[in-house]
Amino acid sequence: MDLAVEGAGADVAVVRCTGRLNMVSAPALREAVTGAIADGRPRVVVDLAGVDFMDSSGLGALVGCLKSARSAGGDLRIASPSAQVLMVLKLSNIDRILRPHDDAATAFDE
Repeated sequence: MDLAVEGAGADVAVVRCTGRLNMVSAPALREAVTGAIADGRPRVVVDLAGVDFMDSSGLGALVGCLKSARSAGGDLRIASPSAQVLMVLKLSNIDRILRPHDDAATAFDE
């Protein structure tokens, strides 16, 4: 999986993911999110538009990243999940705590 971290405001980071979010790539996502938090951006959007597959390790990474962001006084949002990723989120009921947003730009507009 490829990751790119971009600033999107004073305290917001966008982590763009491309590829498969699984056991092999989940640690890299955790590292990218914790790095953004350590850099003073505790509000993180994980853009999943380029993720074509996610398994339980990917779910665990997202939940762990959510906990890290909230512990730092921020939050984590997910944006643009593919149909497969959305199905995994719904089957596990994770979509109730990590509600999908249409795009990264509007994820923190609420």
